[in-house]
Amino acid sequence: MPLFGREAELKALAELIDGPGDRSGVLLRGEAGVGKSALVAEAVSAPSVAGLRVLTTTGVESEQNLAYAGLHRLLYPVRAGVDALPAPQRDTLRSALGLADGAGPSAYLVGLATLTLLAEEAAVRSLLVVAEDVHWLDRASADVLAFVARRIESEPIAMIATLREGERSPLQDAGLFPMPVDRLSDEVAAELLDSIAPGLTSAVRTWLLEEAAGNPLALTELPAAMGDHAGPGPALSLSDHLGGGPVLPLTERLERAFTARVATLPAPVRTALLVAALNQSDSVSETLAATGLILGSAAELEVLAPAVEARLIELGIGMVRFRHPLMRSAIPAASTLAERRRAHLALAETLRGRPDRRAWHRAAAASGADEEVAAELDRAADRARHRGGVAAAIAALEQAARLSEGQARKALRLLRAAELAVESGSRDTAERMVGDARALDLSPRRRAAAAWLLSGFEDGVREDVSRVSELAELAASVAADGQVEPAVRILWGAAMRCFWSEPGPAARRSLLGVADRLPVPADDPRMVAVAAYVAPFERGGTVLDGLRKLAGVAGADPEVDRYLGSAALQVGAFDLAARFSAAAAPGLRAQGRLGLLPRALAVQAWSQVRLGDLATAVPVAAEAAKFAQETGQPFMYGLARAVQAEIAALRGDHESARTLADEAERVALPAGARPVLATVQLTRGLAALSEGRFDDAFAALSRILDPADPAYQLALRAYFLAELTEAAVRAGRTDTMRDILHDLEPPAASTPSPALHIGLRYARAVLAPTAEAEALFTAALRTDLTGWPAERGRLHLAFGEWLRRQRRAAESRTHLRTARETFDALGMAAWGERARRELRGAGESSPNRDPDAREKLTPHELNIAQLAAEGLTNREIGQRLYLSHRTVGTHLHRIFPKLGVSSRADLARTLKAHEER
Repeated sequence: MPLFGREAELKALAELIDGPGDRSGVLLRGEAGVGKSALVAEAVSAPSVAGLRVLTTTGVESEQNLAYAGLHRLLYPVRAGVDALPAPQRDTLRSALGLADGAGPSAYLVGLATLTLLAEEAAVRSLLVVAEDVHWLDRASADVLAFVARRIESEPIAMIATLREGERSPLQDAGLFPMPVDRLSDEVAAELLDSIAPGLTSAVRTWLLEEAAGNPLALTELPAAMGDHAGPGPALSLSDHLGGGPVLPLTERLERAFTARVATLPAPVRTALLVAALNQSDSVSETLAATGLILGSAAELEVLAPAVEARLIELGIGMVRFRHPLMRSAIPAASTLAERRRAHLALAETLRGRPDRRAWHRAAAASGADEEVAAELDRAADRARHRGGVAAAIAALEQAARLSEGQARKALRLLRAAELAVESGSRDTAERMVGDARALDLSPRRRAAAAWLLSGFEDGVREDVSRVSELAELAASVAADGQVEPAVRILWGAAMRCFWSEPGPAARRSLLGVADRLPVPADDPRMVAVAAYVAPFERGGTVLDGLRKLAGVAGADPEVDRYLGSAALQVGAFDLAARFSAAAAPGLRAQGRLGLLPRALAVQAWSQVRLGDLATAVPVAAEAAKFAQETGQPFMYGLARAVQAEIAALRGDHESARTLADEAERVALPAGARPVLATVQLTRGLAALSEGRFDDAFAALSRILDPADPAYQLALRAYFLAELTEAAVRAGRTDTMRDILHDLEPPAASTPSPALHIGLRYARAVLAPTAEAEALFTAALRTDLTGWPAERGRLHLAFGEWLRRQRRAAESRTHLRTARETFDALGMAAWGERARRELRGAGESSPNRDPDAREKLTPHELNIAQLAAEGLTNREIGQRLYLSHRTVGTHLHRIFPKLGVSSRADLARTLKAHEER
């Protein structure tokens, strides 16, 4: 049957399939029965699809709790290609699909493996991926498809997905072009109805058009539900509706029409349909086997023939499919509880070799608490988690809790589910699980677990700061109960809050007291990091000693490296922070831990910008922002954007700096994410300095030092002294600046923090009386600033400016020239221009800076170019950046002309030449 009134939608789908162009996929969204599946079927059957390979999957409501069920269905036709994948991807995908045992696979590694597999298939023949009813896909499969959808823009792959109106799916935020599918107009609806049921009486035709209200499925099915289209029939009575009875929602009317059609079928057929509707598979053999158990004799395929004739189901090779999901859901809804229970038990008996599916059917048949079934679900949860299906594991544990015998078992399962929900970022689910657990009679230990579980979200940024003291007490009580590891975890969570928020000195002392009493060595990396977060100045020396010892084993454990990088940032050791964070990234990538990766990348980029290594920081910050957004971490996204804003300010791109800083502030301000807001104010101060707005610069930077300001951050406030001093001098606020330095002397006396002491040496020299300044500048320049080129450049600039003011122009030119060359090499255009102005004032002209080849590239392109220059293959680059190797190749084809190179060797030489400038 032709589609009526869908010309525009079909044209758009045909254009997508013929060549994606600017769109790599579309998401069709509309109410049930509006024709989404019909549109997809028509598009896929078009002649233009003849040269494509089409892979399909469909979400099934009863499969939502089976991890990677939808992905298995999609990839089954191309499963032979799995063995040709790179080893980590191959093993991960085989584990996820249940084809091999393995450690719990990361959803992101599964996504990369799927992307690679699809890209390899598309290299042979262009590929169309069709995912229908994505709202019913299991969460693991939906996440993988969303991952793929974001990354197919350079591949010969198109994606079409369908989503029911009012439902949610990860694919909504995956960059697919939204295509709403609305009801048909009155004119088109009438045309469709007349083609299906010609010869209707005027009254019946009018009623059907009103009832269907432009819904194509209703227009197709309601006439059949009325028998001969002439009044009362077995399903719907025209007089019922014309008589002013209650008006049911459209889906209820359709479901009632379908169930009425079922009611006319023989009892064995109804039994078989109920089994098929409740089965978590389309397997006809499973349906017939379970039907036979209920009927007491073997069921043959013929039992389903009347259902085919009634247009309820379609039979394929070994498959039974309902013509529409509403038909599938209507049948169980119209059956009795006893009938559904018998069907579930029969399916469970049939599925003895499929323990996960068997457990869910037994659970559905349970009439009350059943510890045996709960234990089966427990094991199903473990298997799901082992395969990376966290959402499926949570669902199994929640159902197991409902069936548990005894409050202790129920509480344990609820808290395990809550912990998984926290790990996966499902806040609503975690809150519900914890709330249900707290309603039970919990042991002290479980009460403690429930109390701190929810604190894992967003590092507690949105929590009241009083929670820090509560967590300190909780950690102490848990440790006193002999639970050292849980106490360390709670303490770590509380320490993180001291980075994002400011709990006050009393809370910090409380945390330190608990840390000191724990029976954990002080050089344990976790305790080093806790001390850095809680007491960056008081424990700065101890932390730095620990960090320098641990630096020798950086790269052994990426998670340890990640939080040691954060610890180094706290104590102003930006060189170590960049080193640890950079060491963490490869391991986190290899493990597919994209939730932790943006944290490491953001700290790496933040530190590298402070050191002046903008060339490295640019792609790292961009990648941190991308992955933070993809993994739903708004404050890490804000921090990465703030770092990008700072880079823009240092490069003299003030408009971009303002835009990025404003975006970061919008993310951070409502929750008071202090490191983000501090970096925003630093950006505004830098921009104002280079624009000559010195009062504005001092005002912006001073906010970071004000404990009453949301931009105040205990540690970071001490690490912007060079910029603050510069603004103070130019704004005529030298006395105020001296007071600030006086306040920082006590912390400085207790810590060897490199950033703090570099800043203090700069500030003392700039603020010193004329008789003392030269000696202080000279001493500061003799300090070992290896790895801190930006700070050395600032010192040369400030000393050259001082010498020029002393009318020692010839001497000043040496320092100003060094500053200019340093800032040019670092890409700090705003500071380089300032050095040029000073040089002109000292009687020496400066050539304009040639644009750096790297500045012609986007951050993403720069990342790829740098990796290619290091000698990595396209496949290796793809594995690093979670792209297909073909997408990497496409980017390199764009990069080469931008840089005027024709080979990877030329690329490496070009980038190296700019690094050595």
